Amino acid sequence: MILIYLVLSMVWIIWGVKVHEYYLPEIATIFFTLGLASGITAVIFKLNNMTVNDIAVSFREGAKDLVGAAIVVALAQGIVLILGDTNPGSNTVLNTILSGMARALRGLPIVLSAWFMYVFQSIFNFFVVSGSGQAAITMPLMAPLAQLIGLSKQVAVLAFQLGDGLTNLIVPTSACLMGVLGVAKLDWIKWAKFQIKFQGILFLTGSIFVILGVLIGF
Repeated sequence: MILIYLVLSMVWIIWGVKVHEYYLPEIATIFFTLGLASGITAVIFKLNNMTVNDIAVSFREGAKDLVGAAIVVALAQGIVLILGDTNPGSNTVLNTILSGMARALRGLPIVLSAWFMYVFQSIFNFFVVSGSGQAAITMPLMAPLAQLIGLSKQVAVLAFQLGDGLTNLIVPTSACLMGVLGVAKLDWIKWAKFQIKFQGILFLTGSIFVILGVLIGF
């Protein structure tokens, strides 16, 4: 059931994104619809003795895990609005910050600027582990900043993806990581000592990919 759900979700999303340019509202609708359909199917065929009430309870439990990320995204959007929104033609605090950052980075080699973006995203992931929350906070700055200093938006997104994803294996602020360590009854300090060398390899690999992305005009 879960496998069928995942396959249908991916096929539907890929088709929608390519054909109809689906974005977050449409993708969320797909997940909700398929989740509801899966629940109804489980009730009809009495899988795990599931009832109609279990559908609502399962949805509530799943939504509960996303409340924190949703609040972070909402607060991030609020900060962007307070700073004057993302309109590049307006005289806003956000555009003033971007201009200052661009002037500071413009004298550096473009490869080094891209690498600094990756380092920043890796460090920032310690404070905001949620990928969607981090994207909502940093990308309104990083994407236009990349254009101002001559980088492509794709490289800025690559720096975000690598910085957000790889450090999740070690940051103690990750609820997922700490939960898994708790289940395994493994102290974070011991895990960090074991993981730190591998984290160094991942950081080096991520740096190579970011630099390569700049060199090939990604």
